[in-house]
Amino acid sequence: MAIPKHLQLEFVTPERAIVHDHVDEVELPGEEGDFGVLPGHAPLLAALRTGEMWYRKGSETRRAFIAGGFVEVVPDRVSILAPVAERAEDIDVARAEAAKRRAEERLAKASVVDFDAERARIALLRAITRLQISRQGRPPRG
Repeated sequence: MAIPKHLQLEFVTPERAIVHDHVDEVELPGEEGDFGVLPGHAPLLAALRTGEMWYRKGSETRRAFIAGGFVEVVPDRVSILAPVAERAEDIDVARAEAAKRRAEERLAKASVVDFDAERARIALLRAITRLQISRQGRPPRG
């Protein structure tokens, strides 16, 4: 069997499709560490963590925020299901900065046994990740 030339990338959340395209390479934030996928990759099912994912089509690289989920990889397809995800160009920077400030304020006031502190840490991680992706991942305007 010949190695496929491209991957069909299917990236969805419960609300919408994020990406549906033929791509050359994908990198994902796995629970056990980041991993890349090229055409012909061995079948794989993996859990994803909050972080940055990117995919390349030709010389163009696009980035996206992903908040956990799962990925199924077969030699010619990558299917990602995430509870929350955004392409870099769709990230609302002002909203992410406000979320970061709120989380930092909650953490500054949190006690040792405060259960909301963990939620604040998760919110802070998401906000920081969104801001990093938005700064480096917006495609050039043509």
